[in-house]
Amino acid sequence: MRVTIVAVGRLKSGPERDLISDYSERFRRTGRSLGFTDFRLVEIDERKATTKEAQAKALLEGIPNGSLVWACDERGDQLKSEQFARDLQKQAEAGILDLVFVIGGADGLGPAVLDGAHRKIAFGSMVWPHMLVRVLLTEQLYRAVSILAGLPYHRA
Repeated sequence: MRVTIVAVGRLKSGPERDLISDYSERFRRTGRSLGFTDFRLVEIDERKATTKEAQAKALLEGIPNGSLVWACDERGDQLKSEQFARDLQKQAEAGILDLVFVIGGADGLGPAVLDGAHRKIAFGSMVWPHMLVRVLLTEQLYRAVSILAGLPYHRA
């Protein structure tokens, strides 16, 4: 299963980009043997999509046809890491080819994205900056495959 994050905004070089690079490489290495064949980050330039509606349109254009879409939204399901790992595994075992996580800009996701999402997930009840959500999600993706692979990274 290919995993893609489609997100509003472009990360500049710095600690967030470094963390995403590190966790995505770990995800690729560990996930390969578990059926996770690829990881991509698609960034939507917020200078070209300045309204929530324009961002929603651009986000939807970045999603491959036939993908299972999970929207990152503060009102979504709050999952424990083990449940997130099991849910990823279920999708891979069900033959899903593309799982796409969508992250909106500072104003969140537009209705077109939220209404079309198969699932909504949240990283707690607090609101996080959309650039940090990428880091949190990428780390949780790596944590999920490390749980599935039986690695000692997750110590809960």
